[in-house]
Amino acid sequence: MGWISTVKSMFAKDRAQQHPLSYVDVLNGMVPIFRMFGRDIYHSDLVQMCIDRIATEISKLEPKHIRESDKSWTVVNSPLNALLQFGPNDLMDTGAFLEKVTWLLYLNYNAYIYPTRDDQGNVTGLYPLNPTMVEWMQDAAGVMFIRFTFRSGEQFVIPYSNIIHLRKKFSINEVMGGDLNGQPFNEAILTTLKTDDVIVEGIEHAVQAGLAIQFILQLNTMLNDEAQKEERNRFEKALREGKSAVMATDLKGTVTPVQKSPQIVDPNVLQAVQQRILNYYGVPLPILEGNYTDAQFEAFYSNTIQPLVMSLTRNFTRVLLSPMEISHGNRISFYQQGLQYLSTAAKIQLISTAGDQGLLTDNQKLAILGYPPIPDGDRVTQSLNYIDRTVITKYQLGKAQVQKQLQAEESGS
Repeated sequence: MGWISTVKSMFAKDRAQQHPLSYVDVLNGMVPIFRMFGRDIYHSDLVQMCIDRIATEISKLEPKHIRESDKSWTVVNSPLNALLQFGPNDLMDTGAFLEKVTWLLYLNYNAYIYPTRDDQGNVTGLYPLNPTMVEWMQDAAGVMFIRFTFRSGEQFVIPYSNIIHLRKKFSINEVMGGDLNGQPFNEAILTTLKTDDVIVEGIEHAVQAGLAIQFILQLNTMLNDEAQKEERNRFEKALREGKSAVMATDLKGTVTPVQKSPQIVDPNVLQAVQQRILNYYGVPLPILEGNYTDAQFEAFYSNTIQPLVMSLTRNFTRVLLSPMEISHGNRISFYQQGLQYLSTAAKIQLISTAGDQGLLTDNQKLAILGYPPIPDGDRVTQSLNYIDRTVITKYQLGKAQVQKQLQAEESGS
């Protein structure tokens, strides 16, 4: 495939420029070799639903190359901006790219993105990597590299400064997200997941037991095995063909219904266990069900999504832009695509408040409601119920002068 050969050629170009390497010295004395595993917990449907909800929200983000000034920011009309907004690589649009990066981050607590560049150093593509092992190296000058090993067995050594590295729960390990070995902290959630699995299996077994035996047919005669089998088949046929709730048998058999009372787990126990899993991933139940209020979504976005957005912004900016560009206010920022998550009532309230203040154009108001722009929609209207603070005193003094003059005229008349 074209994009694979492109990445391999860029890997080879990076590797050709390297000097002899040794492992990075880390303070805990461990050799910095980390295998990218930790998928055991992802057999849980609830875990997958939580991560899918987070990845779906991240996929909605709109990355932009912007330039900030003291009072405003503008979108930079650059090839990088087009790459970010529409197609980071040959196989993925922006949404699929961000979704894959999020899944890799939650699978491994580390996600690596490799930017390909042309001969002038311009970014031409962004490729999520899924190595089986990473090794942290350094040259004689102390410059850090990462040696990636992939499932094919191929290895590539890349300068760390050329890699976008996202980490989750970056704590004990000095260079990797996760635990001391650069692995996800799965032990913390495995106990709860096992409990949830036992409960769900218990419910399944209880249902199966409830459906297993409905009647006992007691044969009031001595029959051999073959005769018993024939009698049972005749009884089951009568059950299947019966058109009423009453079934007749001959004197050879007595039918006794089995009284069942399967013990199902208390729903409150199941809910409490599953709530712990949802809390672990920061995904409230209304978000998972898609039945959330504006306040619930804002809390979910603030607690779970926004930290990822900030990490994306900082790491993409650090790697994709030069120090000179960054010093001149250039950034790679990730924005929500409008305010479509708000309810219609909340949108109307926002338009009313911001519109009265003269903060929105007519087209911006239409965009909030999901309507297309109109030809003359760039005008800004404002309520007459508001006044500039700088003219309040002048306005009040003028009004007092008018009232004084009216009083004088009334006195003279």
